[in-house]
Amino acid sequence: MQIIPAIDLKDNKCVRLSRGEDDTSIVFNKDPQKQAAYFEEKGCKKLHIVDLDAAFGKPELNLLSIKKIRETVSIPIQLGGGIRNKSDVKRYFDLGIDNLIVGSMSVNQPEELIQLTNLYNNRIYVSLDIKNNNIMIKGWREKSKLTLTEILNLYKDTQVKGYIITDINNDGMLEGLNINFIKETISQIINTNKSNKNIIIAGGLTNYEDLHKLKNLGINNIEGIISGKSFYVGNIDLEKAQKILN
Repeated sequence: MQIIPAIDLKDNKCVRLSRGEDDTSIVFNKDPQKQAAYFEEKGCKKLHIVDLDAAFGKPELNLLSIKKIRETVSIPIQLGGGIRNKSDVKRYFDLGIDNLIVGSMSVNQPEELIQLTNLYNNRIYVSLDIKNNNIMIKGWREKSKLTLTEILNLYKDTQVKGYIITDINNDGMLEGLNINFIKETISQIINTNKSNKNIIIAGGLTNYEDLHKLKNLGINNIEGIISGKSFYVGNIDLEKAQKILN
């Protein structure tokens, strides 16, 4: 299991939001390229990028920063935010992004996304952004027309790499992981998929106790957990976090 540090891009800066709400933005680093380099220097094996501006309808704003980050680090990058069609998918893969995280498109254009998972085998995650038992899309501002079960049934026999589970109510709040939510959601994924799709946890990581609780679940499917605000406010040292997860 990996600790996966996050860079959320807004106006070409590293920011953090609370519960994904645009007006809660706090800038933590004005140079995302240097932030990415720091994460690689600290031994992180993967980087998580969210293009918030793309998620909120401005897909071109952070492209140069994303390109510079890709040129700066050699570790794999997974990226989400505003990926709504085939051309978006191709553009990011052409930039050298290793994995894409797709939310709205997985709900609104499932046939197209399934075709893309065949083309880009084992490189696309489906994003399960959950708030009050609803799957949220379009920058977490709109309820999905599909339930969690319906989405899992759509993708259970496809070439998706796995699922990113985000607990929206907990995201950026530093109130601790909702372990029951994580257990129930992963159980539903495993029971539906009958396979070992990768699972990444997001939303709520606060301290080392959370990491111990997650590890103690003993679920082999969990590829990693994303550290956003917990790192930026100093609660989590990435090297110590990885030792716990090892």
